[in-house]
Amino acid sequence: MEQARIGVTGLAVMGRNLARNLARHGHAVAVHNRTSARTKALVEEFGHEGTFLPADIPEEFVASLERPRRLLVMVKAGAPTDAVIGEFAPLLDPGDMIVDAGNAHFADTRRREAALRPRGIHFVGAGVSGGEEGALHGPSIMPGGSPESYAELGPLLEDIAAKVDGTPCCAHVGPDGAGHFVKMVHNGIEYADMQLIAESYDLLRHAAGLDPAEIAEVFRGWNSGRLESYLIEITAEVLAHTDAATGRPFVDVVRDEAEQKGTGRWTVQTALDLGVPVDGIAAAVFARSVSGHAELRDATRNLLPGPPRTTIDPAGFAHAVERALYASKIVAYAQGFHQIRAGSAEYGWDIDLGAMAAIWRGGCIIRARFLDRIRAAYEDGAPTLLTAGHFAGALGEAQDAWRDVIATAVRLGIPTPGFSTALAYYDALRADRLPAALTQGQRDFFGAHTYRRVDRDGSFHTFWAGDRTEAAT
Repeated sequence: MEQARIGVTGLAVMGRNLARNLARHGHAVAVHNRTSARTKALVEEFGHEGTFLPADIPEEFVASLERPRRLLVMVKAGAPTDAVIGEFAPLLDPGDMIVDAGNAHFADTRRREAALRPRGIHFVGAGVSGGEEGALHGPSIMPGGSPESYAELGPLLEDIAAKVDGTPCCAHVGPDGAGHFVKMVHNGIEYADMQLIAESYDLLRHAAGLDPAEIAEVFRGWNSGRLESYLIEITAEVLAHTDAATGRPFVDVVRDEAEQKGTGRWTVQTALDLGVPVDGIAAAVFARSVSGHAELRDATRNLLPGPPRTTIDPAGFAHAVERALYASKIVAYAQGFHQIRAGSAEYGWDIDLGAMAAIWRGGCIIRARFLDRIRAAYEDGAPTLLTAGHFAGALGEAQDAWRDVIATAVRLGIPTPGFSTALAYYDALRADRLPAALTQGQRDFFGAHTYRRVDRDGSFHTFWAGDRTEAAT
């Protein structure tokens, strides 16, 4: 009986394309779906691409896998994933592997890994980025789990991952939930990046008076320089597209209500738990939230006064927006990598930040030219991108333009939460002193929460309701 090197269960678009990718690379793939019709359709339509071993029932699927068994699950996160694990785990033996390639919350991955570990089953949470095209042609893959599981899985995953300069965009991230944690932060950075691009479009349209087709050309120009990235590339395509039904710019017939799947929200919630400031990512998440409250916006739109709108010189302003966008993107990535570093320390994962930047260079949604510079910065031990050579210089050069763009937005009443938050974070890090000293005084006044002094060690409390003497605590 022919056996497969790996099996894929869950044959919706992402699972189907990952199975096809594996088969195209010469690997025999067992395929299974809860509804057999989908399994049959895959083999009938794409069977010529490689070797697929279809199975109708879990027992047949598991029996078709070579040992140690490698079972890749691509179903909805949450209860559906738990259900699949509960169905297949009893059929597996010590040394076998279950790979969750969906967008699971890293805490769920840690729970599942801990539950399966005593049974000798390796549970691998693998972040996969690149959408359906990436899954088929080469995604960025972020697998966690044990080193032993990666020794068995790594060659397969690296084989089907995107390649940049011959290097696979796949690396072992760390134990248990590390892979899904990094994928979560990747998506948080993606939220911030998309918000900054959207604000750039808004400024060019409503401050510089350019139409979508003209802005598309601006973005195409940017994509030939330091801002070169997948998101800048597709932004130009979206802006240049004309709606066939109305003849209007496509962007004008789409409701301005952005949706979200939840990974950006998870990033912000986890950052709060870790005490890491990712306010640029948070601003992007809340900007989507504001856009979705259509009834509130409709009720207030004509009641809240604002400044008159005027237009300014498009050419000069576009250059300034490019600088502001690049500077703000640096901040977004710096915050994301700070969160990865903090998560790695909290959970003992020992994540290599330079390696994470390297595997994001291809296949994933945030792939960009400057990830090579980010990789080099973290390999050199930079505490933050903001102080690394190239990025520190770029931020310095962007200073005036960055501030002018935000000032122009404020003057014209154009919301730029992403740009403004990024600059506020930058200014907070470079400040000699922050007003947090006053905050600590307030907290001690109303709650006796104590404070620390600049001139001696220890914690102190002032008796504000009494004689205002100070005591060490």
